[in-house]
Amino acid sequence: MARFLRNRKFYLINDSQQYASELERRCRPYLKPSTDSWRVDETYIRVKKEWVYLYRAVDSQGNTLDFFLSLTRDAEAAKCFFLKTFAASHATEPRVINVDKNAAYPKACAELKAEGHIPEHCELRQAKYLNNLVEQDHRFIKRLTKPGMGFFSMKTAWQTLRGYEMMNMLRKGQVQGVEKGDVGGQAALVAKLFGVAD
Repeated sequence: MARFLRNRKFYLINDSQQYASELERRCRPYLKPSTDSWRVDETYIRVKKEWVYLYRAVDSQGNTLDFFLSLTRDAEAAKCFFLKTFAASHATEPRVINVDKNAAYPKACAELKAEGHIPEHCELRQAKYLNNLVEQDHRFIKRLTKPGMGFFSMKTAWQTLRGYEMMNMLRKGQVQGVEKGDVGGQAALVAKLFGVAD
């Protein structure tokens, strides 16, 4: 296990896809709380030769809040993503949500405020330069997905992306008791969560 992590090849691909959702489920309770300043953006992933949208959010320190795969890039997809992110146990209620100029975000935010899902005091700020942090964070996904020919179904894309995202959270030091760069600690945690010897 440690050898795979050290070589940065423990990416839960092929027959290991089945473990990605389980890894995410077991790691989530150990994630450190986020800050109250969110950066939200979406990037493109190829599934069955078509582009789909991976919504992602990080906090002001670059820690991943949540992610969501959608066939569409509209207010309904943005609402689903916001609801999923607000439900994440480690996501601190935001003081401000920074987004780009995508018109779907203000509409989604207004509807969620009206429904009581987002607090009234939360500010939605549309400023592209403020989202550089999340745009830079997309790079690790692109680095993993770009060399391949894309995914063959939404299901396999979602399973694999969950593994990518959780391993990236581990590497960024988002899990309690394991610091950034502590490869041995990361390997030990995964081994412990799955009840296997290193």
